[in-house]
Amino acid sequence: MSKLSKLYLFSYNSLQAFGWAISLYRLLTKFLSTNSVDGAYKSVGELICLLQAVAFLEVIHGAIGIVPGGMLLPLMQWGGRTHFLFAIVLRIHEVQVLPAVFITFLAWSSSEVIRYPYYALNCVGISPSFITFLRFDSLTVQPPTLQSILHSLCFIPLELLLVKCAYFDIALISNSELVWLMYQALPFIKQKHLYSDFFARLTFSYYDFVKVVLLCYPFLWLKLYLHLFKQRRSKLRKDLKKKKN
Repeated sequence: MSKLSKLYLFSYNSLQAFGWAISLYRLLTKFLSTNSVDGAYKSVGELICLLQAVAFLEVIHGAIGIVPGGMLLPLMQWGGRTHFLFAIVLRIHEVQVLPAVFITFLAWSSSEVIRYPYYALNCVGISPSFITFLRFDSLTVQPPTLQSILHSLCFIPLELLLVKCAYFDIALISNSELVWLMYQALPFIKQKHLYSDFFARLTFSYYDFVKVVLLCYPFLWLKLYLHLFKQRRSKLRKDLKKKKN
């Protein structure tokens, strides 16, 4: 990789890390000051929409080969989040105040303030052990704060969360809430006849489209999730070889 490409990727990932850090800070301060999750979208919705729109560059990065892995997985992740944000949450005000929006934004922000600094530092040849730990070993460790919030908001038994969070990472929480939120949005989509003008030329409605997406989403998400573990296994093997040498 050329020095110019490394400088560009360092700048891009650093700016994304900064943006997601602001998002996480706003979410937590809003929640702690009001003890409510209703204002999550008002606090960070526009910022997250901007960050997600700019993240399309990651698809281009894979397509032109300046990062490994190709463009398929980045496109799947970007497409899923973007559809969720712009087509559903942005257009349906009743959905914006649901607890699932807060949980999804919190999970996204928590994961991205780890992922982007890791990528940025690797661009300049720095790989602090604590960032590597957070990026890969935290896949199987959940923050107690997140467990408590899920316990209080969703009335899920804490014992179940502790077991569940021992095996799944933040990605599971964010994607589960994303699917749950799309399901909750279905009545509003049907009531508002969302995107009826566009789908009038087709044999199905947007309501039908979202139902099909909900059926397919777990299988698409599984591919992304397995990719995370593949990355983790590859990284840990490299670190083990370095220690042996």
